[in-house]
Amino acid sequence: MFSIFGNATYVSILRILCGSYRVTELCQVFYLYDVHAIPQANAASGMAVHDDCKLKFLELKAKRTYRFIVYKIEEKQKQVVVEKVGEPNQSYEDFTASLPAEECRYAVYDFDFVTEENCQKSRIFFIAWSPDTARVRSKMIYASSKDRFKRELDGIQIELQATDPTEMGLDVIKSRAC
Repeated sequence: MFSIFGNATYVSILRILCGSYRVTELCQVFYLYDVHAIPQANAASGMAVHDDCKLKFLELKAKRTYRFIVYKIEEKQKQVVVEKVGEPNQSYEDFTASLPAEECRYAVYDFDFVTEENCQKSRIFFIAWSPDTARVRSKMIYASSKDRFKRELDGIQIELQATDPTEMGLDVIKSRAC
């Protein structure tokens, strides 16, 4: 497509005219460029969700290629991105060690357990990690973006809000999974 403007200019114009929720459909109509490269902003906090977040979650859910995924909000880019993934053989202790002590994060953990009937089961936990020592601004951004981000990850079974490591200890995970 020949134009005197770049594709980014057209996308900006479409966002102004139609709002960000229609940009994906309009880009497909006008063949501007890969619509997956256009982050869709969260109306409440202005945060977008990078497509890699959804793709990694689908791999965890369907293929079980990861034990956990840690997400972080890039404030300058105004989007949620994948910070770290855990291999299937990593433990719950490896997961908790990957969460920063003084910064907020979102995380997804695939917890395997055996029921009293001796059946192997799995539950996918969404954990909103917001330590008391985190900056207030960071806590507010993570809190206002959480519901929209969680909706993007279809298949979350249990949600935990943790401000202290004891609120998401292995014993808490086990009791919530059963």
